Amino acid sequence: MQEERKRRKRSDHPFSLKWLAIAPAILGLLAWIAFFLQANGVPQRQFDRGEELFFKGQYERAVRNFRRLHDQHPHNSLAPRALLQAGEILYLHLGREREALLTYLLVQRDYPGSPEDSRAQQRAAEIYKYRLEDYDRALTAYQKLLDNGDSEGENFQYEIADIYFRRNHFEQARIEFEHYLKRYPDSERLDEVLFRVASIHALEGSLKQAATTFKRLAEHFPDSPFHQEALYGLAMVREETGELRAALDLLERLRKDYHRPEVLELRMDQIRQRMEKKRKAI
Repeated sequence: MQEERKRRKRSDHPFSLKWLAIAPAILGLLAWIAFFLQANGVPQRQFDRGEELFFKGQYERAVRNFRRLHDQHPHNSLAPRALLQAGEILYLHLGREREALLTYLLVQRDYPGSPEDSRAQQRAAEIYKYRLEDYDRALTAYQKLLDNGDSEGENFQYEIADIYFRRNHFEQARIEFEHYLKRYPDSERLDEVLFRVASIHALEGSLKQAATTFKRLAEHFPDSPFHQEALYGLAMVREETGELRAALDLLERLRKDYHRPEVLELRMDQIRQRMEKKRKAI
């Protein structure tokens, strides 16, 4: 019996040594699994908590929660979404445009090429243009978006043209709007862009081109909200070129429905006076 116990002890010994050798590796693996589950579970809970606060209208707390997620877990897949969401709340719900802008710029810096990056660029460009009236930075931002081939290129092209117009760079604005017409011939904004091109032609003194574009708009878009303005613009061009009867006839067509009847009547009186002076001069 003593010999048998010795034999079993000898056979058990290598097995015990084997377990002692691999135990640290097993413990390390278990620790890594636990850390992985915790590291991925915490950001998800933080993100869910941020959305819960947002839907409850607790915007300040939601922003802090989303920012905390980004600061504590910057490499987690939820971090760019959380940071973008913080910017959206600051911009759209709290009206703190400059803080929102800094948050959008942080998204662009930390997560270039991500879906959140594109959205952050759009928001930053929007704030530059419409809130801060920083047209130079807005132009740079929209041009970058357009060059990147974003699916919203049509909107970016429009914004670029509009920025040049707001800066009184009318020639470049017209060029950008004309490029828009060529690139997006089926756009829902086609009537508006035609109107703006015609108006810029008139501002530049290119009356023939203005008349052609106003006429195209009036003929092809009879139901457009710009239809009446196109006829009025065409009438002004006709008056400017001395075609007083044609100008008066166009204004007569607008008399029933024009949204500024007092302006229309005043313009018609002025044209009649010019026609009367011209008749007396003859």
